Amino acid sequence: MRSGGCPAGSGRALRLDPFALPVQFAASDPAADERVRHVELHRERVVVRRSLRGMRMALNMPLSAFAGIGLKVISAVDGTRSAVGVTLEHKDPGLALPLFVSYEAEDALAEWRTWGAALGLPLLVLDDDGWREPFARIGGVRVGSVKPRRRRRSVIRKRRPSMLMRRARGQFTAAAPVHRGEREIIARN
Repeated sequence: MRSGGCPAGSGRALRLDPFALPVQFAASDPAADERVRHVELHRERVVVRRSLRGMRMALNMPLSAFAGIGLKVISAVDGTRSAVGVTLEHKDPGLALPLFVSYEAEDALAEWRTWGAALGLPLLVLDDDGWREPFARIGGVRVGSVKPRRRRRSVIRKRRPSMLMRRARGQFTAAAPVHRGEREIIARN
């Protein structure tokens, strides 16, 4: 079963579908004997099969072993056009897997966010210091600026009950009855 687009390293752009998992594809691997590795990508694990010096191996790794979904610029060898790639990044750069390669930056950005949401991994960008997260996070929740309340001057404000905004919190007063020292009466059958 081969699905998800062209193999990595072909003349056309690579595109795997994040919503059609599991996906099997072939990716280039300069260290492998045939310079190719076969990858099975599932929602919870990744299986990489390759042959190294005549020894066939299969690496079965959980998806949590990967650092995140990376976005990087791939410079062209001949200097014509640079491509943008979306990769499944691992701490070991030899285990990084290409997911999407294109010459259009907007397409790559959309695929980057889609793969991050589909696999539940953090989004990463490559800069001079290495891979980093472009957005602040606390655990799995992305942290951002506080949004203003939208009820007061919103177009849909008439659809919402305004009574909830007018209610005041209840307060105890001296006139409120307080029962102390009394026997509790419980009705039992």
